[in-house]
Amino acid sequence: MANKESVKENLYVITDHIFPSDSYGSDDYLGNWPMLYILENGNKVYIGESTNVAERMKQHYNNHEKREFNQVHFIYSDKFNQSVTFDYESKLIQFVSADGKYIITNKNDGIANKNYYGKPDYDDTFEALWNQLISYDLAKHTLEQIKNSEFYKYSPFKELNKDQKKLADDIITEIREGKNLPIVVEGRPGTGKTIVAVYLMKYLRDYEDEKTHEYPFREKKMGIIIPQTSLRATLKSLFKKIEGLAARDVIGASEAVRNGQWDILFVDEAQKLQVRRSIVGYQAYDNNNKKLGLPSDATELDWILKISNTPVFFFDPDQLSGPSGTTIEVFEDKVKHEMGRRKRIAAYMAHFLRMQMRVQGGEEYINYVNDILHDVDVQRQTFANYDFKIFDSFDDFNKELYKKEKSLELCRMLAGYAWEWKTKNDPDAYDIEIEGISKRWNHCLSNWINSDGAIDEVGCIHTSAGYDLNYAFVILGKDIKYDEENHRIFVDKSCYFDKRGKQSATDEELDIYIRNIYYILMTRGIRGTYIYVCDEKLREHFMKYVERF
Repeated sequence: MANKESVKENLYVITDHIFPSDSYGSDDYLGNWPMLYILENGNKVYIGESTNVAERMKQHYNNHEKREFNQVHFIYSDKFNQSVTFDYESKLIQFVSADGKYIITNKNDGIANKNYYGKPDYDDTFEALWNQLISYDLAKHTLEQIKNSEFYKYSPFKELNKDQKKLADDIITEIREGKNLPIVVEGRPGTGKTIVAVYLMKYLRDYEDEKTHEYPFREKKMGIIIPQTSLRATLKSLFKKIEGLAARDVIGASEAVRNGQWDILFVDEAQKLQVRRSIVGYQAYDNNNKKLGLPSDATELDWILKISNTPVFFFDPDQLSGPSGTTIEVFEDKVKHEMGRRKRIAAYMAHFLRMQMRVQGGEEYINYVNDILHDVDVQRQTFANYDFKIFDSFDDFNKELYKKEKSLELCRMLAGYAWEWKTKNDPDAYDIEIEGISKRWNHCLSNWINSDGAIDEVGCIHTSAGYDLNYAFVILGKDIKYDEENHRIFVDKSCYFDKRGKQSATDEELDIYIRNIYYILMTRGIRGTYIYVCDEKLREHFMKYVERF
């Protein structure tokens, strides 16, 4: 147990006590000073703050839910004020939930990112407190490791920005009103669509009616549909560590059908809901249509609309990357038809997420990349807060990847599907060779970004969509080229090797898909995007817009 003498040596003092106890000590600050505390039992934790922790412990013991804890850790500093403890409480909840050592039992309705006097200084010293928690075996990963993790990014305790918070509040209001109508959210890459969906799942499970003190959504059947297999596995692992959530809440569209009717379904990346075209498993798909009494050409979107009282769709038409996905025209038509069937209203009002949270270059960079890929003749731009560079040497490009990984971690090489997947059948082969350097495609689909050996491989659209990187090293393969005579970018389908991606696509559709794929890959990087372009004419064209490394 820490003693008073350590107050002089440490900015933060952590003391350990049995919970409950008749006495937690005689120090004045226990009854009249803003402090933090952590209740735990070796498996679960609850994090709080109070200006009278001794009295607060009595209140907690009178709460049946808190009687599962048998230890409490008090965190004291003579530099604390109540603004600081409110802020640190939110930070601890976020980082402990993503650290994974404990199952966290807090609700997420009190998480806030509020400013106060001296906040930058306290932000700087929070790491010292976290390192002490590691030394006390109350945490296991460093802050840097946690910030680079998908658990941190998708935690339901993430501080929402104003844009996200307003959207979440609006959706909560609509759900509480019980209209049982589809809700649609549109947002571009990095605006936090998945984060809001996960936040809402946790918030509704914990929601307590202020008047009746009942939990109206606790027994509701809710789930979150994640079309990408890789991201689905990540969120299942995360939900295991959050009180009130479970791995079974994270599902695909077929699993949702198998589980019958739902009260609320959150659907992430709704443009990836499949149509009956260029898919794996036609028989299973057809069986779902028969089970639901739908026609043979019905889509996964039709399934969700039929089995969910309140479906909440998060949609981005610019991230459609293959013929099996749902176009904006199909989406709007089917949702409008369902609105008419339920309420005789043949229209819906979409909510929008606009504030960029991933890419430090902001919306300006997102628009710039999209414009370049779609032959818009824009003026050359550089970005003060974003590192956007083009390489004319693949060797330099490859070397820089390892340098950035060593200094920052979470840097990966990505590419369009412009090379055959030879290693699928021959693990000793190589898939990609550029300037004498050989690379392999991603060895796995599930959570490849965080897998061992990923730094030496090249990720495709199927393993990188939805994920954040510190730096994205993007190879534009020979499936996308430049026509000097007509001054336009064009797609060469003979160099595109995603068989399902092109087997039923028209040339016009394929053009859209491949441009969208590179748009998605080039918006993965938080701090920067480095590109290498295989087609020499396209490389020269890009150098008019992108600074040379």
